[in-house]
Amino acid sequence: MNELSSENLDERRRRLLFRSRHRGIREMDLVLGPFADAALVGMTDAELDEYERWLDIPDQQIFAWVNGSEATPDAVDTVLFRKLLAFHGAK
Repeated sequence: MNELSSENLDERRRRLLFRSRHRGIREMDLVLGPFADAALVGMTDAELDEYERWLDIPDQQIFAWVNGSEATPDAVDTVLFRKLLAFHGAK
């Protein structure tokens, strides 16, 4: 998988890419970084808004949802979140 270059991204996507790769815990760098590499360019403004909200959620909470150790709340269980799960082969 190729790492996305921030060179040709708009400011918002550059910021989101950086935040995706530099999380509080390494596991989340590995969950969100590659997903951002693959998906940020094609995200709509609404998806960018949602993704930005994810980045304000504590890493441990998102990780628990992604690895299935906790149920994902309805407010987070969106099409975009399911894309994240599918990207990592989670159910």
